[in-house]
Amino acid sequence: MDYSSFADAYQQTSSGSSAGSSVISLACSIIAIVAWWFLNVKAGEQGWAAIIPFYNVWVQFRIVYGSGLKCLLLLVPILNIVVYIMFSIRLAKVYGQGIGIGIVCLLFPTVGYCILAFGPGTYRGPVDSFL
Repeated sequence: MDYSSFADAYQQTSSGSSAGSSVISLACSIIAIVAWWFLNVKAGEQGWAAIIPFYNVWVQFRIVYGSGLKCLLLLVPILNIVVYIMFSIRLAKVYGQGIGIGIVCLLFPTVGYCILAFGPGTYRGPVDSFL
């Protein structure tokens, strides 16, 4: 039995869907970068910091916790999950939003960042506690 027709059909289907998902992924990434640019500006940081790898995470933690060093906790397995959950919730708090927006930032980051960046909230300063 010749399976080449099935392989050709699969390749055509998978290449089309991967191109579509790549476009969606690129669009979400660009929207997230723009949102972080505006979040940085709201917090008094330089907007361009949103496009520099690793440095952008440092700046994000400095905005939320007052110290960029705490981003190193993301390198610790298992603890990084807890740190990211707390970061998302506290990110919403430093921009004057509630825990609900923090959960949106956790589950749907691009949507949550856009809500914080383009919404009415203002930056209130870093959170005092450790995590």
